[in-house]
Amino acid sequence: MEKYDTISVEVAFAKPDKQVILPLVVPVATTVEQAIEKSGILKQFEEIDLSKNWVGIFSQPCALSTALREGDRVEIYRPLIVDPKESRRRWVNG
Repeated sequence: MEKYDTISVEVAFAKPDKQVILPLVVPVATTVEQAIEKSGILKQFEEIDLSKNWVGIFSQPCALSTALREGDRVEIYRPLIVDPKESRRRWVNG
């Protein structure tokens, strides 16, 4: 492959006690889902389920079919444990 046939990206996942950012070199036009699969992160964190976990690029939600660009960071988000409105309500009410 020529240098310009590939791009450098990262795949990231964080738990309360551990954060992982995996650098990858992938072919141009690789999708978010393909990068996640190639990274091996699904084997490291068996709790990740791409049919349930949201994904994004630099904090912007996106589809698994989104094509990546040079320097993108794919983020896999954990499900919310508490509804954000309920959390704020609890915080305000002490």
